[in-house]
Amino acid sequence: MSCREGYTLSVAGQLAAVNDPDILLLRQKVHGLPASRYADALRERLPDADIVVADTPDEERELAKRATVISGFNIDDELLESATAMELFACCFAGYGHLPLDELEAAGVPVTNASGVHGPNISEYVIGALVSMARDFHRARRQQDERVWQAFGSRELMGSTVTVVGLGAIGQAVLKRLEPFGVDTIGVRYSPEKGGPADEVYGFDEIHEALARTDALVLACPLTEETEQLIDYEAFRTLPPHAHLVNIARGGVVDTDALVKTLRSHNIAAAFLDVTDPEPLPSEHPLWGFENVTITPHNAGHTPKYFERLADIVAENYRRLENGEELENRVR
Repeated sequence: MSCREGYTLSVAGQLAAVNDPDILLLRQKVHGLPASRYADALRERLPDADIVVADTPDEERELAKRATVISGFNIDDELLESATAMELFACCFAGYGHLPLDELEAAGVPVTNASGVHGPNISEYVIGALVSMARDFHRARRQQDERVWQAFGSRELMGSTVTVVGLGAIGQAVLKRLEPFGVDTIGVRYSPEKGGPADEVYGFDEIHEALARTDALVLACPLTEETEQLIDYEAFRTLPPHAHLVNIARGGVVDTDALVKTLRSHNIAAAFLDVTDPEPLPSEHPLWGFENVTITPHNAGHTPKYFERLADIVAENYRRLENGEELENRVR
């Protein structure tokens, strides 16, 4: 696949392949990191491959005609139509519902995703949120701001029951990092027969059995027809009043009106929300006004190592593609 000869310098100063690039990286940024960082990480792993970053829409369209592998967050119809040499589209997101999957399949192009890149960073966020709520760091911060020295009670994670909804790469990473805390764990997933690294695993149709025993609920599932507003008012009524909620899934997994009603009734103890519905959360929304709610702006997945982890996946699949082997993280 390599084609070292025939390079010219593009207007932006990047090397653009005159011949056929092995891997084309579409214009993209993530967490403030440029695509050039992604290219550097891939070149470290694939020193013999020709890896090109498109700087402009015109470069994307021209290079896509000859690239063997194209990697980006999305691919539009025009680019797909011109990418006649493409043998793999490597999506830079873990989610892939936004992609033209039928069109890619019709073109005979397999699709992989970035599942696994967020395991370490998002699971750290979850652990931090659970510890923060158990030890009531939010109250400590408030008292510090008010210069009030007043003891208050707190809880331990040890011996509690943590329920994780969604046992994909992120859910499993959360459960792995919970092991040293001595908690009991329940997993909830669409296909409970697949099991998972939790002490017990339930299906979505059994979720209330899990919620009734839950001290901390972590949402780590994708937003689908089955999970939309999965945590509704009946779910909140089933949770014990001392329960804590952490949502790093999607805002739509939770019925926001039901959450507000539950918080106003003091029927859960606290919530840590990295995602909301709607999003961004309007400044006048009532969720901002609860002292026992912490809201972060959908940045639990922020990590300076995003492209490093993504490059591990794509480089391995590039090798597999060359050797005719089964691809990792294949979604279609």
